[in-house]
Amino acid sequence: MGPRFKSGRWLQNSAIHCQYMTKDEAKKRIKEIEDAMALPDFWNDSGKAQALIKEMKDLAAVAEGGSRYDNGPATISILAGAGGDDAEDFAGILFRMYQGYATQEGYEVRFLDENENDHGGYRNVTFEIEGKGVYGNVKHEAGVHRLVRISPFNANGKRQTSFALVEVLPKVTDEDAVELKDEDLDIQFAKSGGAGGQNVNKRETAVRIVHKPTGLSVHVSNERSQQANRERGLTLLRSKLFKQEEERKEKERRGLSLAPTTAIEWGSQIRSYVLHPYKLVKDHRTDTEVHDVDSVLHGGLTVFIQAMKESTVE
Repeated sequence: MGPRFKSGRWLQNSAIHCQYMTKDEAKKRIKEIEDAMALPDFWNDSGKAQALIKEMKDLAAVAEGGSRYDNGPATISILAGAGGDDAEDFAGILFRMYQGYATQEGYEVRFLDENENDHGGYRNVTFEIEGKGVYGNVKHEAGVHRLVRISPFNANGKRQTSFALVEVLPKVTDEDAVELKDEDLDIQFAKSGGAGGQNVNKRETAVRIVHKPTGLSVHVSNERSQQANRERGLTLLRSKLFKQEEERKEKERRGLSLAPTTAIEWGSQIRSYVLHPYKLVKDHRTDTEVHDVDSVLHGGLTVFIQAMKESTVE
């Protein structure tokens, strides 16, 4: 007698995080679910049946070389590297680039935290981009970005190289959320930044949360209340922990070394933006090049995003 759905045999692997699967593993699992759906007792337990159908939809993205979170929103953090005003200005340039990309795609951008300097640059900035397929499009933007130009902050007109780190996180569902224990958290409240005006009521609401076992931290200041910032911060921290575990498992699967942090310096960049002595934007992972630097910095990222999607298809 063949396997019967009610025996639970088809649910044995349902708890596996499908984003850790290879394309072949995902296709195999999809075939198992399709076989289960063909059984006469598949709908005897509607709850289990619906869970399997949801799992199959998640696996479909993996089978195509993607992730179950590709269709959802993304949270992006940009951190300026060493270099003072030049690096912080570059962080601002990158933020406006992603803002331009979001506008072109019809996405919405929402600030979560910002540490702006006096020149319109950012020491760090965190924002959420909402829309269909956002994470799948921007997830490969994560990494070190490099800018080469004549420094506007140098009176001698010298060429300056600046770096910034981009972090990209998915919005993790409750079923994948990491449990956070109170004893593992260091939660601090501080004044929010801002120029006043409508932001005055938010100046006492900033929240910084540190996950002591890993050292990962988040800072949220743009919600209206301290409690709202705390909840948003915990959600963001869960996403960071999930992404860290996802990357660890992926590196183990590929036999890669596990680096605890990414150095924001020369040699580790994923993309370079050269404004002097010539104009060129080059992605070092795919060798994709664009000479119209202004179009890229105004949000023209599609050519780089598509090249990375194609290169990551196994």
